[in-house]
Amino acid sequence: MSKKPGLRERKFARTRLKLARALARRLEQSSLEEVAVRDLCEDAELSEATFFNYFPRKTDLLDYYTRLWMLELNWRCRHIQAQGVAAVAACFDFMAAALQQQPGVMGEIIARQALLRGKPEPVEIGLAERQIAYPDYEGIEELPAGGVDKAWLPALEQAVRSGELPPNVHLPTVMAGLASLFYGVPLVLRQNNFAAVSSMYHQQLAVFWAGIKTTARGAA
Repeated sequence: MSKKPGLRERKFARTRLKLARALARRLEQSSLEEVAVRDLCEDAELSEATFFNYFPRKTDLLDYYTRLWMLELNWRCRHIQAQGVAAVAACFDFMAAALQQQPGVMGEIIARQALLRGKPEPVEIGLAERQIAYPDYEGIEELPAGGVDKAWLPALEQAVRSGELPPNVHLPTVMAGLASLFYGVPLVLRQNNFAAVSSMYHQQLAVFWAGIKTTARGAA
């Protein structure tokens, strides 16, 4: 049975989640630059001083939302029927669906990744936040809240064990290539054509896997 967080931790979690949801709603109508902190505070019924107690900048709030979304992606990729490269493709399908359902916030997440000069400071997702945000996601309390590599690595390791990928494949290189497709395809297609992301993902993944196998055979 999962531990029940204390009242203070639950209040802290609810405040962060209220702000994250307010940001997501606002980004469906406006860009991150256009969204004012006072508008987020009005939506979440908080003071601006409270906002800055939780997030020094709007980009920190976006990074927090991204971390939450990545946690969900990780959980979904670990709880699908597919395995190996099919499980990786399912992760891409989840991203494609999110781009159509929430093009504003997902577009800002991708833009943020493109502009970062290094890795952002890790944002911790506490137990209370996991339980409140994802009450029906069994086992999400124990999952690492990292980037997309956390979602792909178990599937890629399984693909190597099953023979879908060559035993000498270099998984960090594979994950770097997958990340370039994951974020690069939506950047190329842009927001007004996110409906085409799913088919483009599948085309590019087919080319990618073929190239990985050819390269690995050549290095053997």
